[in-house]
Order: sequence, then structure tokens, then C-alpha cells
Amino acid sequence: MSNKIMGFPAQVLSPVKKFLTKQEKRIIKRKKALSKEDPFADVARVSDNAALDTDVSEQVGHARVTAMKKQLDRQLIQIRKALTRMKLGKYAICEKCHKMINTDRLVVRPETTTCISCEKKKRS
Repeated sequence: MSNKIMGFPAQVLSPVKKFLTKQEKRIIKRKKALSKEDPFADVARVSDNAALDTDVSEQVGHARVTAMKKQLDRQLIQIRKALTRMKLGKYAICEKCHKMINTDRLVVRPETTTCISCEKKKRS
């Protein structure tokens, strides 16, 4: 007997792959939109001698956009890791302990690459 863990068949993974690919495109589009919202993207800002309150508003706006883009980057990395693991036949297998990830967890977070036990260890 082999201890090899079997992955999901392609017909089961196909809708998940479509969903993750759609999410990836949505995130990329959102990041582009955020870049346009960034007050620091306005080239006229450099030569503008704005009032102190305007400058603070720009700083806060930039910080907000930067934080949101970092969060989107983290999501994008997870999605791309999951898609890569699908190609390698390792989707739904925990990247830490190599056990199957619970399907309930995958339904909630299809981009996850770790099981709940390993995720709890990571957070504690």
C-alpha cells in the first residue's frame, strides 16, 4: 500500500480554478483602480504648495491606498500559490504537514494552502 495522497479530479477542480482565476483578475483590476486613487499619483501634487490640512489628507489617503494594495498583494499571492498547486497536482494538500485540507475549509477559502491545524500553529 502506498501512503500517497490522491488529489481531486480535474472535473472537480475546474470550477475552483475558474473561480480563483476570476478572483485573480478582479484583484489586479482593483489594484489598478487603487493606484489611480492614490493622491501621490497626481503629478501636480509635487508643485502644489497645499495647505497643511490638504497635505495631511494626501498622506492619509496614500497610507490607506498602500495598506489596501498590500492586502490585495497577499491575496494575490495566495491565489497564485493555489493555482500553481493545482497545476502540480498538490491542491488541497497542506504545504506544511502534507495532509489533505478539509473540504469545508476549501469551500470557505479555496485559495488556502494550509490545513486548519497548521494555520493555528502559525498564528500562535
